[in-house]
Amino acid sequence: MVNDEPGESEMISVEVAYALLEKQLIVPLQVPPGTNMLDAVIQSKIAEKFPDIDLENLSLGIFGKAEKKPEARILEPGDRIEIYRPLVADPKEMRKARAEKLKGSN
Repeated sequence: MVNDEPGESEMISVEVAYALLEKQLIVPLQVPPGTNMLDAVIQSKIAEKFPDIDLENLSLGIFGKAEKKPEARILEPGDRIEIYRPLVADPKEMRKARAEKLKGSN
């Protein structure tokens, strides 16, 4: 029996990306419509290649835009899910320190 229902067997193409200074990886992935960001990251198995990825505390975004609720964000064809590394320093504090340093050198 052939299923003629539209969308039942269609898959969408997405990518999962992660980068370190010395190594980066983009995993192309086919997922069913309705897949959320978190499920796609798990399906990509990218954490097997990067043991430092903490699947319980992920910071994710799509094309540079952070997503606050990745488990609720349903993917669209062509989305690239980016896994963000934790910040080593607060950007505001870094700018403040640079400004103080410049101010002191004048």
